[in-house]
Amino acid sequence: MRSFLAWIGWVLFSFAAALPGPIAPPGDWYQSLAKPDWTPPGWVFPVVWTTLYAMMGTAAWLVWRRRTAEDRARVALSLFVIQLALNAAWTPMFFGAEQILAALIIIVALWFAILATMLAFRKVSGAAALLLLPYLAWVTIAAILNFEIWRMNS
Repeated sequence: MRSFLAWIGWVLFSFAAALPGPIAPPGDWYQSLAKPDWTPPGWVFPVVWTTLYAMMGTAAWLVWRRRTAEDRARVALSLFVIQLALNAAWTPMFFGAEQILAALIIIVALWFAILATMLAFRKVSGAAALLLLPYLAWVTIAAILNFEIWRMNS
């Protein structure tokens, strides 16, 4: 039961990165921006992010379960927290502050933080690292989209 509750805790912790979303939702400003034709429709984002946050939490839980006196799991989970903070910072910067370039800098830092987290997770749990692969792929697409929106609106 303790392990199940820990899994729930890690999943909920991952979903905490979405908390800034309702504070800074896409509004008229975002709708007025020029965007590439391949921009996903709005309904895709909550579906994808729900799945990704669940996978991220599960990955962190897998690493947490293998923590020992060694620093590997602790370092990996510290990186996880850093990337989660960057994830949470992007929404208010892009939608709230309407700072496309600053958001682009954050998402590039996020991409590298996810990669570092995956590499650290791999040393503890290969499955945990693989669970972050779709997240890295989605953030890659989001970063390219962020770049294109910046380019088209600068």
